[in-house]
Amino acid sequence: MAQLSDYPTLDELNDFFGHDRFAEHVGCRIVEGSVGHGVAELDIQDHHRNALGNVMGGAIFTLADFALALASNIGVAPSVSVSSAIDYMSASRGTKLIATCNVDKSGRHLGFYTTDVTDDTGRRIARVTTTVYREEK
Repeated sequence: MAQLSDYPTLDELNDFFGHDRFAEHVGCRIVEGSVGHGVAELDIQDHHRNALGNVMGGAIFTLADFALALASNIGVAPSVSVSSAIDYMSASRGTKLIATCNVDKSGRHLGFYTTDVTDDTGRRIARVTTTVYREEK
């Protein structure tokens, strides 16, 4: 499998992660990515809302998971998540969600990441902690 450099361009990121059909279908977009860091965003549409009018938890988690994919797959062997926990902190009041993922610790086989999801008003929406596994070659 191809591996991205430590600091890929936005075009390289879109070429590599453009095969994530679900993230694309939901409306996730890449903002930036580098080793241990990824940012993705999502414009909130009506189909992202639940019966109460709030953004569906699954849409928030999908965006966070896409930012994790960026942070945990650039400049390292491919990674897959093995455990995630999400804390929903607040309902969004904005029109866009932004997920920022950063590595807490990256080992040979396990990586630990935290993703913060905010809206475009600066409101904290959720926090996701994830453990990933990677097979070193």
